[in-house]
Amino acid sequence: MKTQDIFWNRTAETMSRDEYAKVQLEGLQKTLRRVWQNDFYRDRLKKGGFTNPEDLKSLDDLARLPFFTKEDFREAYPLKMNCVDRRDLLEFHMSSGSTGTPVVMAYTKNDLNQWAECMARCFTMAGLEKGDAFQIMPTFGLFNGGFGCYHGCRKAGLFCVPASSGNTERQIKLMRDFRTKGFCSVVSYVPRIIEKLDAEEKGDRDIPSLRVGIFGSETFSDEMRRKIENRLHIECFDIYGMTETGGIGTTGQDCKAHDGLHVWEDQYITEIVDPVTGAPVPDGEYGEVVFTSVTREAMPIIRYRTHDISRILSREKCSCGRTSLRIDRITGRTDDMLIVKGVNFYPRQVEQALMEIPGVKDEFQIILEEENGMTDVTINVEAEPGVTGHMVAKHLRERLGFLPKGDVFPVGTLPRSEGKAKRVIRKKV
Repeated sequence: MKTQDIFWNRTAETMSRDEYAKVQLEGLQKTLRRVWQNDFYRDRLKKGGFTNPEDLKSLDDLARLPFFTKEDFREAYPLKMNCVDRRDLLEFHMSSGSTGTPVVMAYTKNDLNQWAECMARCFTMAGLEKGDAFQIMPTFGLFNGGFGCYHGCRKAGLFCVPASSGNTERQIKLMRDFRTKGFCSVVSYVPRIIEKLDAEEKGDRDIPSLRVGIFGSETFSDEMRRKIENRLHIECFDIYGMTETGGIGTTGQDCKAHDGLHVWEDQYITEIVDPVTGAPVPDGEYGEVVFTSVTREAMPIIRYRTHDISRILSREKCSCGRTSLRIDRITGRTDDMLIVKGVNFYPRQVEQALMEIPGVKDEFQIILEEENGMTDVTINVEAEPGVTGHMVAKHLRERLGFLPKGDVFPVGTLPRSEGKAKRVIRKKV
């Protein structure tokens, strides 16, 4: 019987530190020469104090480049950051634009190949092999999730089940009918699948073929991971990527060791910086993740501030055999940190605390009410009979450092979403 090669691209995934540095420097120099021909990039770089792409001689010079942010993408809407002939663009995706002008990412043929390559690495790292049925639950459309999985499926030779989002009963039927081995979705959708399975009157309430769940776009706690794995009998993987980097999976995923997210270092340079000062922080310390692409053509990113909070766990070889640096799973974002009664916390910390309480289910809401400059927080949860609001509040006070208001609701009564869960609701009194 053939033994699966755990690498999609063994050469690229097992380079030495010197080899990664060489690829990154050459790619960065090429990228700077490319973007210098674009008026938007050139003006932005000059305003940041960088005057000539040929001045970059080593990776240490990266710190001389200014940061780029989401606001740069919004200012450049729709295609002012495009660095290739318009006729060479084959596809584009964009963010929702719910908080302003949307972020657009356009792709050349090589960009789509790069995206597919990154996704194929993620799929292989999760244990999927050629011919395995993979169900795509993110929406197909302007968001990048559905098409990113599709491009990766084609590259890796997987049997694509392009289900898109919603219609949970049909999702389960497709999984059973086509013997789905792996699927991708936002993690907050999985409780809907579990609820449907648990409510079935006949059968074993399981999906026997299922082995792999790949989740992106949302942070989730280790407790949530274990809960999903135990109920669905699968292994969960945390995939990383965003519109600005080129889409889902472009910046990496965790392997079967689950000891951090592997970043594709032949594709991206990773920095962790202080969110306030922008100065680099030592390995092991938390900060904001910054990415620079070294292979993308149409709209490369230069020192892009993601707002994601993580840290570099290791630059040493992983037990899986990969040699790329590993960053911690994303703990939160600099722009979704909540401050209540002098305590700073992230929604993921709330989820982690709630999952520790026996009988508490997956759905919850964090309601922030602001009055006269003061913020009160209410945390509503779903739970089985016997769980009281006092029990929940007491545990949250122990874990978060303050006593929130809140209530316990019967299972199935809090609002659901077919897409990314809306955990935080802000109100002004």
